[in-house]
Amino acid sequence: MIGRRLLFVVPVCAGVSAGLFAAAAASPFDPLVSYLGARYTSTSEADKAILAEQLGFDQPWYSTYLQWLQGVFTGDLGTSRTFGQPVAQVLTERVPWTLLLAGTGLLLAAAVALVLGVAAGMRRGGMLDRVLTGLCITVQGLPPFVLSLGAIALFALGLGWLPVAGLSDGGADPTVAGVAEHMVLPVAVLAVSQVPWLLLVVRESVSASRSEDYVAGALARGIPDSTVTRRHIVPTSLAPFVNVVGVRLPELVVGAVLVEEVFSWPGIAGAVVTSARDLDMALLAVLTVGTTLAVMIGSLFADVVAAMLDPRVATDG
Repeated sequence: MIGRRLLFVVPVCAGVSAGLFAAAAASPFDPLVSYLGARYTSTSEADKAILAEQLGFDQPWYSTYLQWLQGVFTGDLGTSRTFGQPVAQVLTERVPWTLLLAGTGLLLAAAVALVLGVAAGMRRGGMLDRVLTGLCITVQGLPPFVLSLGAIALFALGLGWLPVAGLSDGGADPTVAGVAEHMVLPVAVLAVSQVPWLLLVVRESVSASRSEDYVAGALARGIPDSTVTRRHIVPTSLAPFVNVVGVRLPELVVGAVLVEEVFSWPGIAGAVVTSARDLDMALLAVLTVGTTLAVMIGSLFADVVAAMLDPRVATDG
């Protein structure tokens, strides 16, 4: 399974990157707008044509794409026009913050979903189950940016418990305590946006496992409910849970981008938005292909873990 899945990585990344350059060429946006800024309207068409030729904006998309591809294979990711830095430096400065935010949010969401999902599945139809199901259905319909704005309005502006955005207060140097405090709201919002699907899957899986014959047999032999739940029901419920985590990785990426933008978190979200707006292809292409690769590898890892947890999972597809 691993070998077959890895065979798709290269053609998919190649197709995504080529499609990105083709779509950028067909875009109505002029990259000279961001390059010239306020001078764009006062610059003559002749000067714009000269600048476009000098910067390579007049080349066919496939020529630009092949040049970028050649640079990638030689280890040169190019320079970002938007940030005025090598793309590698932009990634080095921003990717760790995104990994910190998204990783912490996913771990928190998984922990909450497992605990509450098991509790709801073990008492399906009870008060806790009905309340959690209703909350999950409600939260599912709220985009992450709405949750972000609501959290800021309540906990930052209303109650004043937490900072609004950024890594530190007033431009001070980030500290461990300061970053942790500023992480609370964005991590909580990202986790809450991911919990509903995960929790409902655990609930369904636990409820289905509880009705299996081996569980009934274990209970009939006098084994305590807590032991049956811990040793039999929860382990068999983990495989579907891990599968859903893999399937939801693209949504986690999108949610992280939206949350980062709202909370001014210095991750890759701002770079994605800015590079897309300015058609900064050197940076945008690396971010797009990197995100695609991360989702594919993450999904494969989730499938492998699910197969290890449950031997009944097919690995020949």
